[in-house]
Formats: sequence, C-alpha cells, structure tokens
Amino acid sequence: MNGTARAIDVLLVEDDPGDVLMTREAFEEHKVTNRLSVVSDGVSAMEFLRREGEHADAPKPDLILLDLNLPRMDGREVLAALKDDEDLRTIPVVVLTTSEAEEDVVRSYALHANAYVTKPVDFERFIDVVRQIDDFFVSVVRPSH
Repeated sequence: MNGTARAIDVLLVEDDPGDVLMTREAFEEHKVTNRLSVVSDGVSAMEFLRREGEHADAPKPDLILLDLNLPRMDGREVLAALKDDEDLRTIPVVVLTTSEAEEDVVRSYALHANAYVTKPVDFERFIDVVRQIDDFFVSVVRPSH
C-alpha cells in the first residue's frame, strides 16, 4: 500500500441532530476524506442499505456507525437484519451509542457488531473517538468490497 488510503463510504445511523453534527465536525476537523451519509432511523437505514426508494443511488457503505436507540426500527433490529442479509452482513458495524447497559453490549456482540463504543458527552473526547474509529477501520481493516 502506498500510504494513501482510498476514501471509504461511512453510513451514520443517528437520530440525534447534535450527534450527527458532532460526527460531521469530527470528520471535518480531522480532515477525514471519507464520505459520510446520514439516515435518522432504522427503516431509512435498511432502505439506504438495500438501495430502495429515494436511496436507489446510495453507495454501499464500507462502515456503518449505528446508534441503538432509533425511531421506527431500533439499532438492534437493524443489526439483526443486516447480519441476516447475505449482501450486507460483511459490512463492519460499530455500535456508537449512549447506552452503557451491559445487556446492550452483550446483545450487540451477539448480533455480530464489530465494535461497541459508548459516546462521550464531551465534544473533544467525541472527536477523538470518531477519529480512532476512522483510523482503525480505514488504516487497519480492509473493506470486504
């Protein structure tokens, strides 16, 4: 590899506008060249991933950042549907949520999440966490497609 990683497509599934804004700012502040797409609920996430309706031209993400507490279809249901879909199950999923509940951690890993990260409330820590996720999944992990 020549040291210049290709830009990857990241899908953020997040219903909190503040967290969406912080994630976008984290990407911008650290000059992350990845393309960030955002959907605000689980149903829209599945439509995006299956390229249905208004998402017909959506890119297949190389990484999904998934909140657990979502309207219409929660993150656990999205994760289960993803890992049950032959075309989507290889996409790495990082659960990025405010929940520190042990049962959420255990259930997320049981549903084959690749990582579970509790969102820091502090902006600087949040940026650092997003940067570390990005560094790991862009620099260390090779996308499956």
